[in-house]
Amino acid sequence: MKFRFTAVAVAAALIGVAQPSFAANLSISANSTGKNLELFRKQLDEFEKATGNKVSVVTMPSSSSEQFSQYRLWLAAGNKDVDVYQTDVIWAPQLADQFVDLKDAAKDVVDDFFPSIIASQTVNGRLVAMPLFTDAPALFYRKDLLDKYGKQPPKTWDEMAATAKEIQEKERAAGQKDLWGYVFQGNAYEGLTCNALEWVKSSGGGQIIEQDGTISINNEKAAAALDRAKGWIGTISPSGVLAYQEEESRGVWQTGNAVFMRNWPYAYALGNGADSAVKGKFDVATLPVAKEGDSPSSTLGGWNLAVSKYSQNQDAAIALVKFLTSKERQKQRAIELSNLPTLVALYDDKDIAAAQPFMPNWKPIFQNAVPRPSASAKVKYNEVSSKFWTAVHNSLSGNGTSAENLELLEADLTSLKGDNW
Repeated sequence: MKFRFTAVAVAAALIGVAQPSFAANLSISANSTGKNLELFRKQLDEFEKATGNKVSVVTMPSSSSEQFSQYRLWLAAGNKDVDVYQTDVIWAPQLADQFVDLKDAAKDVVDDFFPSIIASQTVNGRLVAMPLFTDAPALFYRKDLLDKYGKQPPKTWDEMAATAKEIQEKERAAGQKDLWGYVFQGNAYEGLTCNALEWVKSSGGGQIIEQDGTISINNEKAAAALDRAKGWIGTISPSGVLAYQEEESRGVWQTGNAVFMRNWPYAYALGNGADSAVKGKFDVATLPVAKEGDSPSSTLGGWNLAVSKYSQNQDAAIALVKFLTSKERQKQRAIELSNLPTLVALYDDKDIAAAQPFMPNWKPIFQNAVPRPSASAKVKYNEVSSKFWTAVHNSLSGNGTSAENLELLEADLTSLKGDNW
């Protein structure tokens, strides 16, 4: 990993500061998904060597919903203990007032990022977070099992379910008793909003709330999409999937007990790790659609770094954010964690292509990804999402029909919206 050592040598120049006359003690909050914290620590060690500052990590849960709730509490209380926050792409409109405007600090590098991702973190002309990595999920599939049974990666959800069922039954008959056809994130949290938005949008059922603020979720195509997913529970997906988040899904997949999985790019590098039962046995494809002619719809994800306006070391915190979002650190993150860079040039990087051959092909997946309606719902997005995932979870659990639950959801969202979002 030659570039890791180069990073230390050039860090001071990159950050734009000399060795400080006094050391700042910084803290960064970061989620615990996959090996995120492990890599953060390595990069923070480099930053410490280059600057003399010290950085501690505040470990957050992997659930973005739980993380957001904690952030909101800390920021509302004016917490000075956290200087830098790792933030989800959808949080910018809701937390913007609590973060420092990075526009001037980032003016020398901002044009290197994908404009759409910078735009997602810009609120009322203020750049409230710097993009760390972007995200869009794909369909992971067991290439060895599909080849064994003469199957192609499925184009439609029904084709996926049929292939999953056939392989599951035949493999179980051959002794693979723990194999399931499909695992996803079915717990009642933000991850279910992402999954269900993909089912609905790829079925022509809209985006929950459209760009003009119209509530569109209560329609027949959306209800049909949820009904289709309900049919997976207990057949090709374990009943326990209703409690799965990303890591539970990956656990089943990585032990070789699933034919298909919906997950984010981070699972690719881990799936090819030395301890993985599926190493070298899988590939990824775009998520399926309801029928030919519909557009694949991966939910736009991604994580960013924001500086708290309550930080007592804002200059050092900004330097840390620029360091962690720099080309060399994003390259390391791409190679080691299969996180998608937010810098355009890295998609032509030969080292990344060699380490993660799938990554250049992922570019169109996230460029055409579907945003959650955070821009439409603004500060009310978190409540919108909570009401949506609750309605979906009820439908998947058999607590009311999909049509009934979407009708109730429309009424709830109409009341929440009031005169406007």
